[in-house]
Amino acid sequence: MTEGPKEPRPLVAYLRVSTGRQGRSGLGLEAQRQALENFAANEGFKIIREFLEVESGKGAHALERRPQLRDALAEARKRRCPLAVAKLDRLSRDVHFISGLMNERVRFIVCELGEETDPFVLHLFAAMAERERAMISARTKAALQAAKARGVRLGGPNINEVRKIALASNKAIADQNALNVLPIIKEVQRAGAKSLHQIADALNARGIPTPRGGRWHAKSVSNVFARV
Repeated sequence: MTEGPKEPRPLVAYLRVSTGRQGRSGLGLEAQRQALENFAANEGFKIIREFLEVESGKGAHALERRPQLRDALAEARKRRCPLAVAKLDRLSRDVHFISGLMNERVRFIVCELGEETDPFVLHLFAAMAERERAMISARTKAALQAAKARGVRLGGPNINEVRKIALASNKAIADQNALNVLPIIKEVQRAGAKSLHQIADALNARGIPTPRGGRWHAKSVSNVFARV
């Protein structure tokens, strides 16, 4: 006798936007919801509750300032099911906060990393994101100080200077992303991946997303090597 279709597993979804304006406009919200729904459909889950957090400012890492996350954790514990987010930064980019969440007796799933991602990997990605944020902030401050030293008025509009600072910040982000993923690339090379295509396939097989959350290709691997 053949088995019938398996009953979908329950899943609690948590979505977060950073400002009231984003919450009202749906900026970023629908992309998160779509990612969660796609993950649930592909992996045999059913979203039983959705919790939406709209934050009013930066640094809202404590659970006291995340009432919807606190309620989502309670619901997941009650239903004995995982809590899912579209991307890790929807929980936090703060390692200490992520570590605290790991002690909440709730299984976390980050859709972009896959269902079987080990908690250690979540800590690793949070640590890389935290370091990236700190380095970008430091480089942006240095660029602003250099502009001020050249006599640029930072309080008023100066399109050329703003463009230079933005380009420098974007380059810093891309350079740091390359440095973050390079150790993993070296590991897959030691495991036998030689060509750019083989490295890309190995990264995709491990569930490692590109900095933009997509799949790796030979060109994107080549871009990493070009930056380091």
